[in-house]
Amino acid sequence: MSSSRNWVFDVFPSFRGLDVRKTFLSHFLKELDLRLIIAFKDSKIERSQAIEPELLQAIRSSRIAVVMFSKNYASSKWCLDELLEIVKCKQELEQIVIPVFYGLDPSDIRKQLGEFGEAFDKTCTYRTESKIQLWRQALTDVANLEGHHSRNWDNEAKMIEAIVGDILVKLNLTPSRDFDEFVGINDHIAKMSVLLNVESEEVRMVGIWGPSGIGKTTIARALFDRLSHQFQGRIFIDSVFISKNLEDYRRANSDDYNMKLSLQGKFLSEILGYVHIKIDHLGAARDRLMHRKVLIIIDDLDDQVVVEALAGGDDWFGNGSRIIVVTKDKHLLEAHGIGHIYTVGFPSEKQALEMFCRSAFVQNYPPDGFVDLASKITMCAGGLPLALQILGKAVKRRNKEYWTDMLSRLGKSPNRDIVKGLRVSYDALDSEEDKAIFRHIACFFNGMEINRIKLMFADSGLNVNIGLTNLVDKSLIIVKPSWNNTNIVEMHSLVQEIGKEVVRTQSNKPGKREFLMDSKDVCNVLGSSKGSEMVIGISMNLDEISMVRIHENAFDEMTNLRFLKFYKKSLEMKKEVRWLLPERFDNFPDKLKLLSWPGCPMVYMPSSFCPEYLAELIMPNAKLVKLWEGVEPLTCLKDMDLSKCENLKEIPVVQVWWSFLPLFGISIN
Repeated sequence: MSSSRNWVFDVFPSFRGLDVRKTFLSHFLKELDLRLIIAFKDSKIERSQAIEPELLQAIRSSRIAVVMFSKNYASSKWCLDELLEIVKCKQELEQIVIPVFYGLDPSDIRKQLGEFGEAFDKTCTYRTESKIQLWRQALTDVANLEGHHSRNWDNEAKMIEAIVGDILVKLNLTPSRDFDEFVGINDHIAKMSVLLNVESEEVRMVGIWGPSGIGKTTIARALFDRLSHQFQGRIFIDSVFISKNLEDYRRANSDDYNMKLSLQGKFLSEILGYVHIKIDHLGAARDRLMHRKVLIIIDDLDDQVVVEALAGGDDWFGNGSRIIVVTKDKHLLEAHGIGHIYTVGFPSEKQALEMFCRSAFVQNYPPDGFVDLASKITMCAGGLPLALQILGKAVKRRNKEYWTDMLSRLGKSPNRDIVKGLRVSYDALDSEEDKAIFRHIACFFNGMEINRIKLMFADSGLNVNIGLTNLVDKSLIIVKPSWNNTNIVEMHSLVQEIGKEVVRTQSNKPGKREFLMDSKDVCNVLGSSKGSEMVIGISMNLDEISMVRIHENAFDEMTNLRFLKFYKKSLEMKKEVRWLLPERFDNFPDKLKLLSWPGCPMVYMPSSFCPEYLAELIMPNAKLVKLWEGVEPLTCLKDMDLSKCENLKEIPVVQVWWSFLPLFGISIN
């Protein structure tokens, strides 16, 4: 095949609409779209007795012609004239022709027999002998070619797959097998093909957005693999290319303009195939590429300078160009005016298990004896493709004992390689405020209503509105509606572990960390007065312990403690916790926003207790007789749960205002 021609279409389908348009053809075109193979579609052309110039041009501009012979194909003069042009292009332009025999035998076409022959004879009425002979010869020539026979298939879908596979081979586009292990890749490609709309002549920029480890780069690589042949220039720009070309400038604190010049010069050298292109102005990319149809993929983008230097605007590129930007930061896409954004979602439970099994067993399902273990480890990965792949490789060819031990270890801490892969997202946060809000959510507020989170951050000095927006944009949290028409903030379990790990590394001494979450650490700090002003929150699952000792000076140094949360995770746990408390606390935390203490053994709250900042007071089944003396200004209180506090005789602040509290948004259970 001539490689010098500028082919517009990969495939030109020749067919009789009466026979195949609503059945075989529609499924065939859908499969071509799925594989990102560009086919000419005639739906916008009015058919007449003569072949329109646009159709002739489409035939001559197609690398492959697929001729679908059906019983009524020869009843159309249009189809027979198309066939003449196809044979001519085969001879003159080295066009490849693939015949499909749909319900017919090739000999029926070669010799014009049966129903096909009858239709042909009717079309030949009143035609010149020379024209008839040209048609006969074209039918014979094409029918003699190697093709696909519907009678050899009992499944039309399989037949179409085989034809498309043949086309891919002939286009020299057989996809690499690099992405075979990525379950669901064809679903992603199909959704991306809608956004890319490769048939359109417009220049289009499309974003791929999602969290670390979700498979964004794999999707981008698969797209590049399947799309590249359709463009005059193509380049896949990864993080290595970007860092290699910007590192020196960043180290020297150079301005954005020089950085862009350098990056653009290297970019043009790569995409145009020249060595060391030097440019002296940022209009060079537009000057060199505005008449070229190019495919540009910028992977793992985290710097606005990069996209501005390499893809400044649609007018930089020739008609039909596609620019795909892959990032964890949605704002980078929106700031550049990229409106077509594909959000990469998590796989289904079935797909997640298949991903894990492909990595662990090199098959789609777990073998006998490993079904339960495989399902449990898959759950530990939280559906994250990166984690599924890493965990699969970690247990590959290991015995059951190793699998069981691995499962136990994962229950305590995530795999180190997974942590390393996901930690990048946290480190890339621009501000210390955003990092602080991230740690708060990871350690305390995951799964909480967004309004409750904002209430907890009140008086903290952190701008929670901006922080939450940035965390959503950077794929570290999602905000989704719940059953009661409120919005919930959710953080993936593995991303949450990153936040907890960051806090653990703040100090070797638990009492000098922001948050205490491990039951052993909490008991150690509270029982020996080892806390400090660093501690912001304490959270402990009471189901994990049987006894808690709290030192009389436990809270003396924890002057910034804002969240004290004891809780029971399992409703089925009937075990009572044994509390060993001092007679009184001289310095009980006075900045608490959240106090959750089910089964609290205290009869009276400490005299030093200050409820002024309380937003939530959750103390069901407490032994309390009275909360506090006098009337306190509870301007922040939004939720109070004192259910089953059988000894409670009075709530001082509520004696007068009880009936009015709901008016202020305070709920009492």
